[in-house]
Amino acid sequence: MNKLPLIIKREYLAKVRNRSFVIMTFLSPILMVGMVVLIAYLTKINDNQKRIIAVFNESSYFSNDFHTTESSSYVLFKNISLQAAKDSTTKIGYYGLLHIPNENELEKVAQRAFFYTKEAPSSTVVDKLEDIFQDRLRERRLQDLGVSTEEFVSMDKKYEINTATFEGQQNLKGINEIKAIIGGGFGYLIMMFIIIYGGFVMRSVIEEKTSRIIEVIISSVKPFQLMMGKIIGTSLAGVTQFAIWIVSATLLLFVAFSIFNIDPSALNSGAEVTNGIAGSMAPPVPSPNQTIQAYAQELYKIPWFMLICCFVVYFMLGYLIYSSIYAAIGAAVDNETDTQQFIFPIILPLMLAIYVGFFSVFSNPHGPIAVGFSLFPLTSPIVMLMRLPGGIGEGGVPLWELVTSILLLVMTFIGIVWLAAKIYRIGILMYGKKPSYKELFKWIKY
Repeated sequence: MNKLPLIIKREYLAKVRNRSFVIMTFLSPILMVGMVVLIAYLTKINDNQKRIIAVFNESSYFSNDFHTTESSSYVLFKNISLQAAKDSTTKIGYYGLLHIPNENELEKVAQRAFFYTKEAPSSTVVDKLEDIFQDRLRERRLQDLGVSTEEFVSMDKKYEINTATFEGQQNLKGINEIKAIIGGGFGYLIMMFIIIYGGFVMRSVIEEKTSRIIEVIISSVKPFQLMMGKIIGTSLAGVTQFAIWIVSATLLLFVAFSIFNIDPSALNSGAEVTNGIAGSMAPPVPSPNQTIQAYAQELYKIPWFMLICCFVVYFMLGYLIYSSIYAAIGAAVDNETDTQQFIFPIILPLMLAIYVGFFSVFSNPHGPIAVGFSLFPLTSPIVMLMRLPGGIGEGGVPLWELVTSILLLVMTFIGIVWLAAKIYRIGILMYGKKPSYKELFKWIKY
């Protein structure tokens, strides 16, 4: 009689009935949303801190260049010495003192200017001060060449080229990076699921092995059935937890839309904003509001349903591959301490997928590195999800790459399970000895 369904049911119920599993399943979405809100709130508080900078200007330049902003304000010192300005700045508690010396030429003034602070200043503050000096120096140099102030203002205006597809649809800068970050988030979830639930399988095997319960179980169940039952049962528990998280996140999203009076249908109602006239006529230059709406529409048009379905597929296949290795490790050792020598080679491909995937997908999602890592079975569950927010087909992931990636994962799973089962059936009854890689290789040959 095939006892695999009974083992799967036992492992599944053991996980979902666990008190910590239930608590974290319903508490995690709240904690995640709360963490995001807390980070946004703390960032806002940190950004609201206004820095007061004292300016001691002894020159005839920069008389109207320092203007108060939301993040910084300036206090002018006059008719005092430099030492008195330093002492006053320290005593009052200003952020720093900018000293502009008296020189006949602007170039010499800029060279001898100093910004004094109690400790190393923020790069943001220094960059703003340097921009003020840089603008004034550039203007003076151009004036020496015969350029007027009005001409300088027009020349200094920042230029951004407009981009569009051949059909006349506006291209948005940075949208590929945003999609890669979204896909990277899904890939990071897969990595965390594999590490967490793979660890559950490994610890479960070690506990049953050290308590000698495994000897009773093996007398009525084949080792391969027991291993597969643990793997599949735990993976189903993970899918259940993820499904609950999706429902909870959707409900929280609708609550957020209600609180901030956001109409989701409005994201799809203005699609014509990004469309120009196809053919020889150029698309109209969008306004800032239209650009913001265009970004919202691009995020709305991401194939979320396909992305979630692929997440489930890649999670299941990736988890089955790695959890088989975790189960084999759990069977080969007697305690969790002995697993450390085997864990790092497992986690290494996952870490490599995260870091290399981000760098390759950000720069060129269709480049050879991104394509190669999205096809390699040990990294494809993460890297392929980084590419999928761009869609499948033209402009996105070619269909053959997606199918090939999944087929390679399936074949790799079959091969890994076959190898893991050989280690599992021998190691599950081995006690009192810490195996080496050489001995594991011998077990596979048996």
